[in-house]
Amino acid sequence: MQLQLLTLKRQDPDYPELLRLSPDPPACIWLQGKPEALWAPQVAIVGARNASVQGLDNARLFAKALSRAGFTITSGLALGIDAAAHRAALECGGASIAVVGSGLDETYPRSHAALQRELAANGAVLSEHPPGTPPRKGHFPRRNRIIAGLSVAVLVIEASERSGSLITARLANEAGREVFAVPGSIHNPLARGCHLLIRQGAQLVMDVAEIVESARPLVEKMAAGLRGRLANAVASPLQRAAISDPVLQAIGHDSATLDQLLERTGLTVQALSSTLQQLELDGFIHLSSGAFTLARGT
Repeated sequence: MQLQLLTLKRQDPDYPELLRLSPDPPACIWLQGKPEALWAPQVAIVGARNASVQGLDNARLFAKALSRAGFTITSGLALGIDAAAHRAALECGGASIAVVGSGLDETYPRSHAALQRELAANGAVLSEHPPGTPPRKGHFPRRNRIIAGLSVAVLVIEASERSGSLITARLANEAGREVFAVPGSIHNPLARGCHLLIRQGAQLVMDVAEIVESARPLVEKMAAGLRGRLANAVASPLQRAAISDPVLQAIGHDSATLDQLLERTGLTVQALSSTLQQLELDGFIHLSSGAFTLARGT
């Protein structure tokens, strides 16, 4: 099935607010997928194209854990870390967004054509380049500013000292977003970029809870805009009310993990994660140490 190609200009109401507030937002973006997906809280996962087995495993582990915490995974559709993160988010029922350096009809690499279609069906694929634009070397550093601008945080997993992922991290820092890096062996050349970022002030990360907690202030700052967008993305207001009550009841007076809530409610990962994110934004629940607890007075 051919997906509709949408165009969003910077002044359009559907243009994502976080990207609009970044230092250099594109005047126009072309989009395949769901415009409301761009308003969900996103964490970018980027890294080496020639990643190691351990790097790919880390990308998958973090992508799945962040998806289950309610975040959309954003990356650049490249080989290696990007593709591993995209696929892991989709595999666990989450959403993922790809920002590409060509027109949307010029998939790069071509081997990712099926992945691009799946991302468009379960999130979005976007570009600042019109259809027919081939991938060019200079497009990709510019593409990275969009990845950074859309995201509340950027996680770098394996990168050389000259990696484009370091450009994404720098742009994220300039946009006021949190930057995280996974450390590695001092003997691994693909760990040097991460170590350089940590030396420059990026947060060394070993657990997804560190990212969730650090991203919380920006998510809360954008709560007013996210509230309406996430509500539309999950369901109608009546459907949201029907979903929220069972979720609150499933949490109960103690606390509950995402896996426990999936079992108790029977919801999909994406529906439950989005509902939990909305309930947290509305002040009904808190997330601490991987478990959800009712706020006082709920």
